[in-house]
Amino acid sequence: MINQTAEYALRAVVWLATHPDRTWSTSELAAATQVPAGYLSKTLQMLARTGLVESSPGRRGGFRLKGSPETVSVLDVVNAVSPVQRIKECPLRLRGHRTQLCPLHRRLDAAAAAMESAFAQTTIAEIANESSAAVPLCEA
Repeated sequence: MINQTAEYALRAVVWLATHPDRTWSTSELAAATQVPAGYLSKTLQMLARTGLVESSPGRRGGFRLKGSPETVSVLDVVNAVSPVQRIKECPLRLRGHRTQLCPLHRRLDAAAAAMESAFAQTTIAEIANESSAAVPLCEA
């Protein structure tokens, strides 16, 4: 599962990908994606630092997706704000385990790896353009 910051980042990026014709202020994006404006502001700053979105200062400024939605993966967005946590060594720091994970932690890491792979294989464009009765981030 991803955390709330990653969820909010994905909402914002999908919105920007489906509305590329202009820049969006933080308050407009917050209303459109139903994310608290203060939280979204910090999340957008993280996305801007990693180069996924660009910001324009000033009264008419705002945010827009920097790259093509076809080249931005879900994993790119998640890793920009809250990377998927993999288990590389025993979380309990048991001497007998070291980097040899027990069956529980090996399975937990395998699940994280599968999620990471699925995120890497899914582009923002695929989400934004998917045919569905439920349009991303829109009321019916």
